[in-house]
Amino acid sequence: MPIDFPIAQLPTDISLEDAVEAVYGDDLDWLSGKLRRGVSCLVECDKQLVTFLYAALRGRLRDTSGGARGLRCRFVSGQPGRAEPQPQQQGQAATPQQPPMGTLIQLMVREIMEMVRSAEPGTVIVVPHLDLLTTTTRSGLSMEAKEVIALCYENPDVLLLGFKDPEFELPKTVESVFAAKRTIVGIPRDRLPRVILQREARKFGVETFDPFALYKYVSGLNVIRLRQLLAQFSDRLDFDPRAPGTREQVFREIRDLTRGAELDVPKIDLRADVGGYAGVKERIEKDILSLLRARDALGSVDEVKRMEELIPRGMIFEGPPGTGKTYFAKAIATAIDATAIVVSGPELKSKWVGESESNLRSVFTRARRSAPAIVIFDELDSFAVRRGSYTGSGVEHSMVNQLLTEMDGFRKEELVFVIGTTNFVESLDEALLRPGRFELKIRIPYPKEKDRREILGIYARKFGLDLPEDVFDYIVRKTSGYVNAERRTRFTGDHLYAICRGLAREKVRRGGAHTFSKKDVDEIIGDAFELKPPSKDEEKIIATHECGHALVAALVAEAARPDKVTIEGEEDEPSAFYTRFDVSHQGVVLPRPEVRARIAVSLGGRVAEEVVYGQPSAGAADDLYRATQMARAMVEAWGMGSSQEFCYEEARDGWSRRRLSNSREEAIDRDVDAILNEEKERVRALLTAERPTLEAMAGLLVEKRALELKELKEFFAGRGHDVDWRDAPRLVDKAEQAAPAGEEVR
Repeated sequence: MPIDFPIAQLPTDISLEDAVEAVYGDDLDWLSGKLRRGVSCLVECDKQLVTFLYAALRGRLRDTSGGARGLRCRFVSGQPGRAEPQPQQQGQAATPQQPPMGTLIQLMVREIMEMVRSAEPGTVIVVPHLDLLTTTTRSGLSMEAKEVIALCYENPDVLLLGFKDPEFELPKTVESVFAAKRTIVGIPRDRLPRVILQREARKFGVETFDPFALYKYVSGLNVIRLRQLLAQFSDRLDFDPRAPGTREQVFREIRDLTRGAELDVPKIDLRADVGGYAGVKERIEKDILSLLRARDALGSVDEVKRMEELIPRGMIFEGPPGTGKTYFAKAIATAIDATAIVVSGPELKSKWVGESESNLRSVFTRARRSAPAIVIFDELDSFAVRRGSYTGSGVEHSMVNQLLTEMDGFRKEELVFVIGTTNFVESLDEALLRPGRFELKIRIPYPKEKDRREILGIYARKFGLDLPEDVFDYIVRKTSGYVNAERRTRFTGDHLYAICRGLAREKVRRGGAHTFSKKDVDEIIGDAFELKPPSKDEEKIIATHECGHALVAALVAEAARPDKVTIEGEEDEPSAFYTRFDVSHQGVVLPRPEVRARIAVSLGGRVAEEVVYGQPSAGAADDLYRATQMARAMVEAWGMGSSQEFCYEEARDGWSRRRLSNSREEAIDRDVDAILNEEKERVRALLTAERPTLEAMAGLLVEKRALELKELKEFFAGRGHDVDWRDAPRLVDKAEQAAPAGEEVR
């Protein structure tokens, strides 16, 4: 079936009552059938629909054709003597209401009690505003309402028809009075052409129009609101193919009317306004935006429905604070012309029972009414924690259940997306992460060098900072490390924004002609973040230490070759400074020479400090631990010491070290010390002979901050060392080829 609908087949005029019948006829038939069978019904709908739905139901229930039993309706108005309400006709003035005696709730309660006590068979008591019976906590009942509910339970034969707004919660005691419930929200897409007039459709096309394009902006409206909205465009000129912009203008105006005054469509371009993160952008483009564009380009209803099955409606953006998770979500909203409803997890919580869940319902109701929309739950982990974890006050578990209910209630054709941002995705409830809910997970890490460069460029242009190239590069390098080393917090886009703002303030203070220097950058970073980076002397020691590892690894025949040395590691790397080795050429069997080589490489950093500075630093503790563990394994487990006695025994959970005699323990310690001392002396002899190479390499590392494999090869070749980098792959089995490569020594 083609999407484009012939305009000639559309109605020329339609009343509000007929529009309600055309869109909600199936719902009305269902409710009528339940009521005729003596089943009390609860209808969840916009308050604007209540009188129209009631009028349509009243006509059905009175109908006695075909031998059906007619039912009489008694409407609870809360105003004694007032006639039953009639739906307001188009252009008709509202009838003035009589002043109420007492509060509305008291009058309603009094009227309901009277009707329940005097109820006769074949009478339906209609309560239009059930949510008014609850207390301010939205989950409790007023004293008067408790009396009403008790009376209803005492008279189970009473037939009730109640209406409630989707944003409000009813206590379970009230809902339990109604055996059947029907939710009437928005407009089904296949019913939309039934309530659009020919003169309105001609604003979008000449002979045909695309109802799917319009539905994107009106899916959450009830039919009364839709008719009121479309009536505002009746005086517009018809669509002219020579001026296609007029159709887009109408769509924009409709969008402005449906999004609501308190909501807005962000204006953040994913490519121009978000720097770096090419992988994240590619994922968003591939998994979301490209599918939506492909859907809009399809010409068949069946093809569109199949495409809508593929589009993920829930996404998780995980990553450290300040990396732009919410910013990416807003950029998606811009790309699909969606309103962005940003909700902080903690602000949804309430001390009142049931109000937290009600807050969630209200958020999703607003999203549907302003579709296309994106609901962004910031700090999702603050309430959507794994059920059964016994954390928090317990309200979090109810909120998770409510969130699952809301996400499962979307129609496939509704453009409502849910994005959760979190720093701890592992703490989220597993039910949220299954396919169909938050099925798309995108990690947004700390920005790497290329990302920081692009982000810094955007902010520099935004604040009009004319940064010299060397200063620009200096900021990029300076922000590669930790803001807080103890907490392992690195620089993010927020930190770069703060730096640029600081430079912009400095520019204002010193005048527009000021040229920034590296000293200005250091002062801004120091003042803003109280960052304590290593001093110049400490950097030299660190560089010497790391180059000691790399030099031993390059020149000891059996060692794994170095492929990176750095003193400014990136976010996904183990430390701010480390040496990484290529172990892909090594097998699963470790001969004695390879184990010895690993010990030598581990000791390389400590010995390098001794050779150059005359003493080691505390930074070699981890290296010494690794070397000692390997030497002890050689003696105790692998039989590579003076004795080949195995020092372990089989235990219930694996192997455990068995009890040994004092003499045997002393012998083991002597063997371990001998291995460590032998390798230490071998490394000392090597580094002493190669001290000029060691110092030259350390100086180059301080300058470049990181040496990749290509630069390492060039350095050793320039120093006359013919290092076997083992570029040629050796013959290994498939399992070994699939094993991960890479080992780091800090």
